[in-house]
Amino acid sequence: MTDQTRRVVLSTAGAMTLAAMTSCAPQVRPATGPDTTPAPEGTPDMIPSSQPSSGAKTLLVYFSRPGENYWEGGRRELEVGNTKRLAQLIAARISCDVYEIIAADSYPTAYDPTVQRNVREQNADARPAIRGEIPDLSGYSTVLLGSPVWNVRAPMIMSTFIERVDLAGKRILPFVTYAVSGMAGVDQSYRDALRASDVRNGLAVRGEDIDEPAAAADVEAWLRANALM
Repeated sequence: MTDQTRRVVLSTAGAMTLAAMTSCAPQVRPATGPDTTPAPEGTPDMIPSSQPSSGAKTLLVYFSRPGENYWEGGRRELEVGNTKRLAQLIAARISCDVYEIIAADSYPTAYDPTVQRNVREQNADARPAIRGEIPDLSGYSTVLLGSPVWNVRAPMIMSTFIERVDLAGKRILPFVTYAVSGMAGVDQSYRDALRASDVRNGLAVRGEDIDEPAAAADVEAWLRANALM
């Protein structure tokens, strides 16, 4: 591994655990409030359907990775990733449905192998496969897109998602968790890729700060600024 690769900082994921699709019929369940209990392996908390299940016109979509994460200059094992926890803060405050992006080829639980895989995917401009059914977004007018920041951009699986769905004419609200990079231009990257969408300024929360009162205050200010609260 090169020195450049070693310096890559993963602001790893968050608001829901990586998991495979269940064998039950797909459906979207409305978000009902925060739940910090990780779903069992192979059981995502929310699964997609072809129509909004709660009457909500807002869909919260995110990718998150638990396991060994960067934490205050070192490493920490997280049962629930940072982006999953941030998504829970958001979902507890608004009316929305939730869809978790799950990698068909799960990322390693160890930090360094995940860094190495991400660098390979970025260098190859890869589109990692998503496990299971992709939801029909036609019933939603607002889509929140959440992810960690990996090597100063969103993970490549987010590109897989936005290229497989029709986001034209929709309002897009990006949110990220990070270690040192802040928003890292992720919202601008979505603007560049989604010319027919209304991509708003994003929300960035440092992974180590998710449980701080200031993080909740930032979430609420961002939601109010976008007329969701």
